[in-house]
Amino acid sequence: MVTVVARAPGRVNLIGEHTDYNGGLCLPFAIRLATTARVTVRPDDALRIASREADDRDPHWREYVVGVVEELRRLGWEVPGLDIELTSTVPLGGGLSSSAALECAVATAIAGLLGVPLDDAARRTLAAACRRAETDHVGAPTGGMDQLASMLGADGHALLLDFADPAAPATTPVPLPVTEDGLALLVTDTRVRHALAAGDGGYAQRRRECDAGDPRRLRHVQTENDRVRAAIAAITARDWPGLGALMTASHASLRDDYEVSVPQLDVAAGTAIGAGALGSRMTGGGFGGCTITLLRAERVAAVRAAVDAAYRDRGWTAPVHHLVEPGPGAQVLSAAG
Repeated sequence: MVTVVARAPGRVNLIGEHTDYNGGLCLPFAIRLATTARVTVRPDDALRIASREADDRDPHWREYVVGVVEELRRLGWEVPGLDIELTSTVPLGGGLSSSAALECAVATAIAGLLGVPLDDAARRTLAAACRRAETDHVGAPTGGMDQLASMLGADGHALLLDFADPAAPATTPVPLPVTEDGLALLVTDTRVRHALAAGDGGYAQRRRECDAGDPRRLRHVQTENDRVRAAIAAITARDWPGLGALMTASHASLRDDYEVSVPQLDVAAGTAIGAGALGSRMTGGGFGGCTITLLRAERVAAVRAAVDAAYRDRGWTAPVHHLVEPGPGAQVLSAAG
């Protein structure tokens, strides 16, 4: 039997939150944490799906995989029956897009199985199919940022996404030389979990409020787009304090105007800044998940210790920290048989 192994990364959104489905700008990057899919052709048409992390995922997690397969078949791809085995280092439900990593890993493995070259056009096709799988099959009304970041990520680069045309988002790689300038990007996983597929959840509600023209929600979207533009200028000028200030302002807007933060996110971001970080914000859909913090490399230990102490003082579950950097997008790792 033919077996293909592929990986697809999670992502961190540096700035530009809840803007993709509002026709706006965002600046994510792929990370080294990833999901790996091992697909093997079956002698029948069945799908058998297994995951080492299944017990920790949304109980409907297999629908993500089934949705990807169905969307590729609708494109005319002759996807056979498959055994699909999944492993992941992306925190599940933690705001680093574990769902898009899952979808894109499966889609990339199937592309490898069918001999589809992973050029730019194919990667965009797969990203769109994965977004439809999540939106139409699972019921999570995502805007497309996560799948594009996972498929189009590049080493050392963030990805400026412009959703003015949602059907064909414009993409521009943006060099992000934080490491060579002595800085670090620290993700703090609050371990407060969210489920964006919940039809009555806050994420879907925020989409409805934007569609209805809610002034506070749209004020966040407008100011966040302005912050993305300013962030590009700051990165280009290597004005890292300026970028940090924009990240911090983004968190305040998400907390106060968009109302998608939770106390654990607020404490993680505020404590990091108090311990010397240049800036910190929640990243992802909100209602739990992670913060992303920009800081001098020599401040990493102090910031981590300060956040841990703040959580301990409040009796909260200890957070988990990850140092992240921009990495490559989805890729086939091996093919045999």
